[in-house]
Amino acid sequence: MKKVIIPISIFLLFQVTRVFAQESMLCQGAYWTEDEAAIFMKQTASTWTSQADWEKRAEVIRKGIIEGMKLEEMPARTAPFNTIIHSTREMDGYIVENIAIESFPGFFITGNLYRPLNPAPFIKSPAILSVHGHGPDLRFGESMQKRSAAFARMGAVVFVYDMIGYGDSKQVDHKIPIALTLQTYNSQRVIDYLISRPDVDPERIGVTGESGGGTQSILITALDPRIKVSAPVVMVSAYFFGGCTCESGMPIHKSSDHQTNNVEIAALAAPRPMLLVSDGGDWTKNNPRIEFPYVQKVYSTYQAESRVDNVHLAGERHDYGKNKRAAVYNFFGHYLGLNAGRIPYQDGFDESFVTLLSADELRVFNEKYLIPERALNGDDAVMNYLKLN
Repeated sequence: MKKVIIPISIFLLFQVTRVFAQESMLCQGAYWTEDEAAIFMKQTASTWTSQADWEKRAEVIRKGIIEGMKLEEMPARTAPFNTIIHSTREMDGYIVENIAIESFPGFFITGNLYRPLNPAPFIKSPAILSVHGHGPDLRFGESMQKRSAAFARMGAVVFVYDMIGYGDSKQVDHKIPIALTLQTYNSQRVIDYLISRPDVDPERIGVTGESGGGTQSILITALDPRIKVSAPVVMVSAYFFGGCTCESGMPIHKSSDHQTNNVEIAALAAPRPMLLVSDGGDWTKNNPRIEFPYVQKVYSTYQAESRVDNVHLAGERHDYGKNKRAAVYNFFGHYLGLNAGRIPYQDGFDESFVTLLSADELRVFNEKYLIPERALNGDDAVMNYLKLN
């Protein structure tokens, strides 16, 4: 057989064309203007009226997410967790531990586990995935510690875990090209771990996170029906698609046959309870007028309008501050069967019972507890192991 030699110029043209085609499907940052996004929402809302109509559209959107992030090309979620837990501390109404589980062989999910100090006897606890946004090691931050301790005191088992590239999760850079896939897969594995615990009720699993953690929250809720309640905070926007590789660095919003945005991805939660928390100082400022009415329309097709809500704090900015946390305490209390009455309350929730720990106290890997030798090290090692096409 005669060997075919492709001129290097043609080969390079093919590669450039393929990369451009991939990039042309990316919807990143403020992809639309606010007015363009509002028009898209109106036009899209006019294309469906019934639950059956919406579910057809939902199937297209969900398929676009899975294929866009190549989630089905990830390893089967059957590997042992090889759980590492240490530094158990009893606090005022809750327990906090340092934890790592193996996501796939050689790759670790790192974080903290908050548990009720005195759980109800013979009753399994709800569980909450608590994820953070972008910033310098926010797992160790005040907001994360306060809300996770409060959820635990209310009766939940809470798994707080690092974004890749932050905290103890330094095996890859945060902006590895498959960051979106890794973080979504990690969230699935956290659910796998939580429901494997004898103290967790698999029918009461919630998720919450702010900013980039809000993106993680809407994606795992959209893709995994084991999430029963969600509270994405300061993220869901019609015109802003997430500015980081871990949110919009893969073509999950657009393909050759569909276009969507984070509002519709959030709406895939229906009819499960969901709370959108928004404020006046970021891209969620239009939630009461643009995003929430669309989500309400989706829920109305299920006769489930009461299960979705929007707390809009027009005078606040981009954070998971005290007032935002308070809204989620009440929402999760109602829908996960938690007892918000266990948090001291005097003209608002009093979180002073929380003992703020240092980053060093909360770290999983240190001089005493080393990351296992089998750990994959570096972007190339992880990419080569996974071999995503």
